[in-house]
Amino acid sequence: MKVETQIFRGYGKRKELNAQTAVECRFGQEVQTVLTVSCFAVLTGADVANGEVRYYGKAHFSVVYEDEEKRVCRAEKGVEFSAAAKDEFCYPALTARAAVACENIAVRREGSGVFATALLGLDIALYGEQTFEYLSGGDLIVRRDPVKVLTAHLVSGNAEADDEFDTEYLTDILQHSETVDLTGIVCETGVLRLEGEVNLCILALKGAALTSFERLIPFRIEIPADAAAYGTSAEARVTVLGATLKADADEDKGKCTVAVELTLSAEGCIYEEVSVDAVTDAFSPTHAANLVFSTEESTGVGEIARVTERIAGKCALSGPIDFSDTLQAVTLQRAEADLAYGEAGKTVDGVAMSTLIVQGTDGSHRAIELSLPFSVPIEATDASISVLVLGMSARQRQEGEIEAEATLKITAKERRKVSARLVSGCEEGDPLPVSDSAVSVYIPRAGDGLWELAKSLKKSPEEVSANNPDIEFPIKEGQRVIVYRKKNVIG
Repeated sequence: MKVETQIFRGYGKRKELNAQTAVECRFGQEVQTVLTVSCFAVLTGADVANGEVRYYGKAHFSVVYEDEEKRVCRAEKGVEFSAAAKDEFCYPALTARAAVACENIAVRREGSGVFATALLGLDIALYGEQTFEYLSGGDLIVRRDPVKVLTAHLVSGNAEADDEFDTEYLTDILQHSETVDLTGIVCETGVLRLEGEVNLCILALKGAALTSFERLIPFRIEIPADAAAYGTSAEARVTVLGATLKADADEDKGKCTVAVELTLSAEGCIYEEVSVDAVTDAFSPTHAANLVFSTEESTGVGEIARVTERIAGKCALSGPIDFSDTLQAVTLQRAEADLAYGEAGKTVDGVAMSTLIVQGTDGSHRAIELSLPFSVPIEATDASISVLVLGMSARQRQEGEIEAEATLKITAKERRKVSARLVSGCEEGDPLPVSDSAVSVYIPRAGDGLWELAKSLKKSPEEVSANNPDIEFPIKEGQRVIVYRKKNVIG
């Protein structure tokens, strides 16, 4: 039995990995009381080797603290890091796309120094060639159907964003952080267009007091992409590589002009849906055919749901507070959340967190960590969740309790999986018995189509249709099929 096959060659997302690594930085003895500490990490590379993805980058630590004289100060340091994510699937021909984020920071005093340790989490997507072999023809009678395969096209680009705004008079900018909210991913002919906002959070000195405020800076990035077309799906990530802030203070007028310059990096993946004319079923009219089936899966991105929700409530506190404390600033707001399934449907459950800085009656400052739980309904299935926390504020209505409010911008990105089941091979079996009858009457199953009937009769669909021109499909109860066999007459 002659069998013909073809090989599909494409490029797609092959696997996703997660990894963690700890990065540590030491500050000197001048740091007495740590108020806030942040870590901003940027990857400078990710290489795939046999059995691992090796990644490396830089982590920038920023600490706001009180010194021995209760003066609020700041210190910054940077460290380089490298680590590896182990996985047997990895091999050098793959391309790694990785994103890093600070998941947790711990501070400890050891000897004369203060050590800040950041736990960095990495999301790694591996892209590479995807191939599979499928039956294309031969001596078999085959059924061909178009099957869908998602192929990936990687693109990237850089952009600048800037802003200038006025505030009340500031003595010094102590700390800032930037979070990206990607609100639009649009494929146009030859272009992947990304739109969104960078939420800039600033902790500053205003005289002897601390203050905090936010600023939304819009951006638009257009990346040339040959694979982009109207209707194609795509996913993207925008990262802030660097931020430069310049403050021009005018004490006489009681105001300050802040100029911001942001360097943005964008990485995108455009998913093209390719149709493969593959054999999904087959049989032999003369022999039993033992078919070999394979299921080929490809992944991409589905619908993206976005929800904006205002939340409020009583917070869990990391330390005590009372009416003698003055609330000064809320900074470093962030969230942890997951998609949950319950009796009420699908929700995004998580906790919004921030650092509250208060000043005691003795003039010293201290930090209290706030945690505000939330549960927000959303329409999403098998989705990755990201939450941006905006405008978090705190107040003490009852002594010892803090109530907080915040706006959440939730994005749920659904994972799309396309599965194609096709015939990848065939082994020839025993010869089929041959009937001596010139004509046979066959009673098929109700509901069968032409292919199912032809396979049962071991005749081609064209031959079945030619011999039974009046038959209707799907088969109705009680219908009969006539099978004619050509007989050789010897005389």
